[in-house]
Amino acid sequence: MGSGSHPSLLFALTYGFLTALTPCVYPMIPITVSIFGARAGVPRGRALVLATAYVLGIAMMFGTLGTTFGLVGRAFGTFLANPWVIVPLALFFVAMGLSMFGAFEVALPSELQARLSRIGGRGMGGAFLMGLVAGIIAAPCTGPPLASLLAYVATTRNAGWGFVLLATYGVGVGLPFWLLAGFSMSLPKPGAWMEWVKSVFGIALFAAALYYLKNVVPALAHFGSGKPTFALEMAALVLLGIGLGAVHASFHGRASERARKALAVALATLGLFGATNYLLAPKGNIALAWMTDEPAAVAASHASGRPLLIDFAASWCIPCREFEVRVFSRPEVAETMGHFTLLRVDLSREDQNPALGELKAKYGVDTLPAIRIVSPDGAVVAKTDQYLPPDRFLDLLARAGP
Repeated sequence: MGSGSHPSLLFALTYGFLTALTPCVYPMIPITVSIFGARAGVPRGRALVLATAYVLGIAMMFGTLGTTFGLVGRAFGTFLANPWVIVPLALFFVAMGLSMFGAFEVALPSELQARLSRIGGRGMGGAFLMGLVAGIIAAPCTGPPLASLLAYVATTRNAGWGFVLLATYGVGVGLPFWLLAGFSMSLPKPGAWMEWVKSVFGIALFAAALYYLKNVVPALAHFGSGKPTFALEMAALVLLGIGLGAVHASFHGRASERARKALAVALATLGLFGATNYLLAPKGNIALAWMTDEPAAVAASHASGRPLLIDFAASWCIPCREFEVRVFSRPEVAETMGHFTLLRVDLSREDQNPALGELKAKYGVDTLPAIRIVSPDGAVVAKTDQYLPPDRFLDLLARAGP
């Protein structure tokens, strides 16, 4: 999951850019740019340098948050299949989604906002400090989408990846500032389209709530398929929801418009949730012979002389699902894995089974995803604690294979 070329980085960059187009952040752009000089006769080169320092400040603040939540995930990730954790988390996502639709505002006290807005000064250092607090000042709009990314980082339990992903999100938030300061680009006028962006975030947050609830609600867990027809059905739901007004209709209009908006948001949310399940569902008919009993797998490996490949996974671990969908399902990968004894250790409910903790300690596992390749005599000969694309995973198998 730590691969820098991972599409999650593009998603985070786009997510951040859309955040900058919301009503809480967008009005800050020309004001902030003028403060550090891009509109005050400062040479364009210096304006670009100052804007870059400002964006780096934003990226550093969000990256630090990502690192923190990656570390928190290491400590508490085993509880992500516990209803006492999942249900409040899902309710939090719903609340953040409602805030995007105007149910309430997530705002800092005005006095604190005023104090934060005075942080900074002249030069690169001042611009960098302004960037550090920019996301905090814009909390009403950055808070909800940021919360979904931080929760995702917690599931990866990877502090380094958390920094990279959230710093990329910060760069996306700062991109309009940088473009305006460095290239004097004109911005579109504020308008209804900014509320449309918030509606998109609201739908995404509702879908995220369903995604986490599926760890404790079987009906949601089974709402999915790897068949193309299912993907088309989910796309139709999303398009129908958008057509009915999931994005452009308002909850502040007449009762009929509010009802239509609610139905449209529900359809779009269900379609987006189903589409996510489709993307994370195995494709094709490849079935690997996974064992689930560690002593039996070790004995089989020793008897056959084949290395033991152990996949530590959990239902809440998104990178684990990506291994299943994007790597293990590839015919060339599955064929190579056929030369190994395969063991899957399910850590979804690790807190309820002390023996799983002993297995993790035995094989040096403290994060997910985690794959260990063990020789027939019991020595760990290769491992990875991050997502690997098929070609790199095949290289790992080749280095440790029979």
